[in-house]
Amino acid sequence: MAFSAHVVFAPDRTVAVFAFVLAGVVLGTVSGLIPGIHANNMAFVLAAVAPSIPGPPTLVGSAMLAAGVVHTFLDIIPALALGVPDPAMAASALPGHRLVLEGRGGEALRLSALGSGLAIVLAVPLSIPVTEAMVTVYPTISAHLSIVLGSAALLLIWTESTQRGRVGGVVAFASSTGLGLLTLDLSVQAPLDVGSMLTPLFTGLFGAPVLLEAMGGNGVPEQVGDEITLSRRIVGGLGTIGTVCGAVVGYIPGVSSAIAATLALVAVPGRYGGRGFIVATSGVNTANTVFALFALVALGSPRTGVLVALERANVPLDLPILLVAVGFAAVAGFSFVLLIGDAYLSVIGSVGYTKLSICVFALLCVVSYLFAGLLGVGVFAASTVVGLVPARFGAQRAHLMGVLMGPLIVGGYV
Repeated sequence: MAFSAHVVFAPDRTVAVFAFVLAGVVLGTVSGLIPGIHANNMAFVLAAVAPSIPGPPTLVGSAMLAAGVVHTFLDIIPALALGVPDPAMAASALPGHRLVLEGRGGEALRLSALGSGLAIVLAVPLSIPVTEAMVTVYPTISAHLSIVLGSAALLLIWTESTQRGRVGGVVAFASSTGLGLLTLDLSVQAPLDVGSMLTPLFTGLFGAPVLLEAMGGNGVPEQVGDEITLSRRIVGGLGTIGTVCGAVVGYIPGVSSAIAATLALVAVPGRYGGRGFIVATSGVNTANTVFALFALVALGSPRTGVLVALERANVPLDLPILLVAVGFAAVAGFSFVLLIGDAYLSVIGSVGYTKLSICVFALLCVVSYLFAGLLGVGVFAASTVVGLVPARFGAQRAHLMGVLMGPLIVGGYV
């Protein structure tokens, strides 16, 4: 297996490439800052309108990919400010809320940007050897996927510090598994022809409960510092963990960034707390994009919603141009987290949190309807009830990842 890296840009083509990539950056910025909008949702919308966009399919594809990369950087911002995480960011956003409440939201944002940035830096050079290795071991891993995910679920439950927390972990994992088995295979009839049941599931499990629990509270407190308290060596190690876990997503069918983020939770030493989770799971979210791109070239099968959208839009896999889009979008995403994140937290902190929570809750209902119809609103309500379980036992919300892991373990959804 060989990857071609030879490319020549004429001046006019270079301008066109960066114009399309810049358009993708703008779209990814918008989607990343809107609570409850997943990168896949935006990607499918772009795939639907791609045929009507004037320009070569390769450049349209570069815009779509850039939007997805920028989204993976910025989705931490509404997750920390409003408690409505993108599915892949749920694992890091929830521990990160504690940092926000401590006035350390600026540090959380910078740790996330570093985790995502390191993932790009590490994933690009690692992609070719990792792809070659994964092509070899892929059949074995795929055959034992249930064992791998089941072990991760048990380890996550074991990491709970109290017996009550472990019981809560089991209840949360079992109930979310049941929810996934009942809903993931349901056909979606929605106003948008790019629907997905994942939207109401994850906004209900991870977003709505946080909003309900926070109503009547003081909201985002004043943020007092943004200096990073972890050493460079530790941040680098955590970023590597996230990158490696992100590689899992790129090559194994049915394993999402959300599941890989859960695996990263198990791999991160507990002494690093929420800071470690943020770096590692941000790395998972972004590394996934790079590894999945190489997996698509090598295996011919898209592993993320963004790449499924690329395939639907019949985008040629011009790897050099697509990697340029990834690199440019990564620089933009890293910069925007620093430029926008602090202001976003400040604005949210100045608004009445109860009214804001009600408005965001209503927005989540609307988003659920747009992407999954009236059935989606019902699933959103059911997911919200299940999402309240962990807090009642003092357990981690990461156990709710059973909505995807559980059906894979029992073989009900691939």
